[in-house]
Amino acid sequence: MNDAKLNGAYLYDTDLSGADMSGADLSDAEGRFESGARMIRTSLDGADLSGVDLTNARITEEQLREAESLEGATMPDGRKHEDWLKDKEGRMKTDGN
Repeated sequence: MNDAKLNGAYLYDTDLSGADMSGADLSDAEGRFESGARMIRTSLDGADLSGVDLTNARITEEQLREAESLEGATMPDGRKHEDWLKDKEGRMKTDGN
C-alpha cells in the first residue's frame, strides 16, 4: 500500500499490522485509531499522519519517527503532537541527552 491515498478515510479499529504504508497519505483520516488499531511491524516511512488521531494505537516511537508528518496529530497517549514533542524535548534535557 505504499504511496496509498487514504486521506480522510474511515479506518476505525483497523489492523494495519505488517502493512507497507511508506509514503501513504493518511492525513485527517476519519478512522481515529483510538480503539487500539494495530500497527505492529507497519512501515510508516514517509507517511503523512498529520491530523490523525492515534489515541491508543499500538505503535512504537520508532514507527512515529519514520512518518513524514505528524503535525496536528493526536499521539497514542492522547496528547497533541506538539505537546508530546515539547515533553519529549524536556525529558531529553533533564536526562542530559
